[in-house]
Amino acid sequence: MHIRDLPGIIDAEVVQGVYEDIEIKGGYTSDLLSDVMAHAQANEVLITIQAHRNAVAVASLVGAPAIILCNGRPVPEDMIEAARGEGIALIRTDINQYEVSGRLWKALHG
Repeated sequence: MHIRDLPGIIDAEVVQGVYEDIEIKGGYTSDLLSDVMAHAQANEVLITIQAHRNAVAVASLVGAPAIILCNGRPVPEDMIEAARGEGIALIRTDINQYEVSGRLWKALHG
């Protein structure tokens, strides 16, 4: 699966997405950024409600190619700029983290 496939799976919009061809192997769902740093793996998307530039820094640190912002969170401009600078796609959806995680798991594992 590639980043470009995510919007159709999770009813989302790409906010910052010049990196849609990157392949993903899974996702990590957490709103605690220290947890993400300790447990997320490279090429997993970060599923969160943390809409700020620190989430971008953590995603970059762990090698997450995209951040999925749930619950319709607004995306601040400084987060978009940081994501662009780090090469990380930003995707926003109105659905919650639980449902995003389930849809992503189903799409990856059938």
